[in-house]
Amino acid sequence: MTNANAKITDGLRAEFDTKGYLVMRGFYDPAADIAPIQEGIRQILEVICRKYGVDAPTETTHEAMTIAYPKLIAKNRSWGGEVYDAVKQIPAFMRLVTNAINDETFKALRPDSIPGIAAGGYGIRIDNPGEEKFRAQWHQEFPGQLRSLDGVVFWTPLLPVTHDMGPVQIAEGSHAEGLIPVYRDSAGLGKTGAYALFMDRVDERLAKYDVVAPLPKPGDLILMDFLTMHQGGHNVSKMPRWSIQFRYFNFAEPLGVRIGWCGSFAAGVDFSKILPELVTDGENTI
Repeated sequence: MTNANAKITDGLRAEFDTKGYLVMRGFYDPAADIAPIQEGIRQILEVICRKYGVDAPTETTHEAMTIAYPKLIAKNRSWGGEVYDAVKQIPAFMRLVTNAINDETFKALRPDSIPGIAAGGYGIRIDNPGEEKFRAQWHQEFPGQLRSLDGVVFWTPLLPVTHDMGPVQIAEGSHAEGLIPVYRDSAGLGKTGAYALFMDRVDERLAKYDVVAPLPKPGDLILMDFLTMHQGGHNVSKMPRWSIQFRYFNFAEPLGVRIGWCGSFAAGVDFSKILPELVTDGENTI
């Protein structure tokens, strides 16, 4: 992939260091990099709709992602889990995750780093309207991913993101807080795993920062530091928000070396046993 829009300049690295995030417009090629993933999703939805006898249009990728998928989960929500597990195995998706431009971007943001891809830390999110149980509330990436303190989230949409679809919200500069202790609390919403982690004194911390919510389109990339506070917005639209996330980390970072670059929830590891200093008793203020 050769793309002038994908180059991290010294100025962009300084902006990332200050703000804890970057929005890179046109980082990926929508036709070469994103369209094959969308087509893979369309084909999977076509197969699954046929399997379960769901009469829904799958002739185009947009129809499949915005009409067929909602019809499928309206009949049986568990079928959505089948889609969720399947789409992360699309070859074009894996090619995007492992593309050399991502290594180069990470190394440009983190000079002298040794890039790694967080196993189990890549996937395609499908955020459905009004579905709070699986919405990612305010969090830092590190407690749910571990690997190393020095990490970067790569976030890119598969459909254009509008205000009502609940764009990712980012607390600008909040990585300056350092590592924030967390506690478990499902808030009565049935949240589990990383979804049930809440940051200590989250409202108090957020009050210090401006919150931004970029509206990216396919091909755009949002990069976030592992310690930047962010959350998934509330989707109040009529269609799901489809997006790709994967995480790169630094093998050379000392804490990562100490914990052997282990993963957390996605790897079946209880982070509280690896880093007990991350855990606090907290009162849910969400």
